[in-house]
Amino acid sequence: MRRAAMIAGLTATAAHAASLADVCTTANVKAALPTSVYGLTMIPSSVTASPVYNASTSGQVFFPDATYDYCGITFNYTHNGRGDTVKLQYWLPAPESFENRFLATGGMAYMISGGSSYLPGGVMYGAVAGTTDGGFGGELDIAFLLANGTINYEALYSMGYHGIGELTMIGKEFTKNFYSMGEEKLYTYYQGCSEGGREGWSQIQKYPGVYDGVIPGAPAIRYSQQQANHLYSNIVEKTLGYYPPPCELEKIVNATIDACDSLDGKVDGVVARTDLCQLHFNINSTIGLPYHCAARSSSGIGLGFGKRGTDPPSTAPSLPRGLHDSKGRRAYISYQPTASFSDAETSYNSETGEYELSIASTGGEWVAKFLELRDAENLSTLDNVTYDTLRDWMELGWKRYEDVMQTTWPDLTKFEKAGVYSYQFFGLLLQLHPQYHYCLFLVPGASHCSTNDVQANGPFPQINLAIIINWIKKGIVPYILNAIHLAGDTKFNCVYDQVFLDTWDYIFDAYKMPLY
Repeated sequence: MRRAAMIAGLTATAAHAASLADVCTTANVKAALPTSVYGLTMIPSSVTASPVYNASTSGQVFFPDATYDYCGITFNYTHNGRGDTVKLQYWLPAPESFENRFLATGGMAYMISGGSSYLPGGVMYGAVAGTTDGGFGGELDIAFLLANGTINYEALYSMGYHGIGELTMIGKEFTKNFYSMGEEKLYTYYQGCSEGGREGWSQIQKYPGVYDGVIPGAPAIRYSQQQANHLYSNIVEKTLGYYPPPCELEKIVNATIDACDSLDGKVDGVVARTDLCQLHFNINSTIGLPYHCAARSSSGIGLGFGKRGTDPPSTAPSLPRGLHDSKGRRAYISYQPTASFSDAETSYNSETGEYELSIASTGGEWVAKFLELRDAENLSTLDNVTYDTLRDWMELGWKRYEDVMQTTWPDLTKFEKAGVYSYQFFGLLLQLHPQYHYCLFLVPGASHCSTNDVQANGPFPQINLAIIINWIKKGIVPYILNAIHLAGDTKFNCVYDQVFLDTWDYIFDAYKMPLY
């Protein structure tokens, strides 16, 4: 062990002065493998290393265009006594570009990581960037059931928080060894969106002292409510017996944008004040508006000519209201005004000439696989499913997965004491608590973890890592979000007011326990 440590020191000392080709070898990587991460053992025979020159990235929403060199490495580790294999991948900046930074990246949907797709966002800032397969191949919905009725708890908890935590702890020690940092400070960051945002909050809650800064974008917290809620639109349609054509829903969204655009003081195709839209726009005002569905093929003539009416009843007024049980108590929230009704999309039956129910697979798979423990990718029917049923599904998942996927542990005292910085963004003003090292931004017009074609003039926070680096190292507090406008020339102004905040104040009284 002493010899390995000496070799690692010599190797890493050379790393500061040597070229990328000199240091990016399997021998150097093996010498830098961690030996002191408790309960974990690295597998030297699994190491690969390859230098990459003049790599370039463009057109991404989470980091800017850049050209860079890096050392791409992979290696595996095992949990002592378990006999498993977890695969890691890291991109290391060239020695002259390393800035004493490490970045862990997260995933999306049921994937623990985005593979190498997010790693450029670290290397371009002089950070070692890493990703993991969690030891289960990376896709939880594939690995979740060992058999019908039997949960793969190792995969579940790896997805929940262990996988990213271990990726980071191993990555930090490896980085310090590889670059011979000694007692120098290594700044450690995390960035992810959607599932990656939930993973970010899992790290804040479970590993508060491991990171210096965490960026959890649009986090899928309240996981059970969030996943089951994808079925809410379908249950509204089923209850009302009305299945709207997609073009009707698109018409409602476009009409809402037109009506609410000016409420923020600037007509630019971006609704920055969805609170005012929620307070002042009546969705029933869209009744009577004509719509037309485009042809479904090159030889088609188009479908769904019509006007929005009340007979049969439209689903649209019910969708923004959110899930309430049969006693009128709120169980969860729904779309903000101007959001697309993607979960409500129906399918066209060419034989009957009618639109029919299309069960949203995100919600259907959650219920079938994670609640009913059946190896199925969706529900086959929503017969006899009511609003109370959906509330019960939400509560079941909450109880079963509260400590692993729900990710709503409210006591962040250790996070605060550790001095970790975090700022969070959602697609849609600013709630700022710099004394607690925490900021929340809602991005006008943005979609979920992406730009929005329907409000194309909207910005998106593309340089998040640079912002939090400057906050931590230079004390530059992000009182405004330095978003990038990717499709035109528009000025964005952020406003704080209590009326806006009150529209986000919900009471979830459908449960006996508080829903954080």
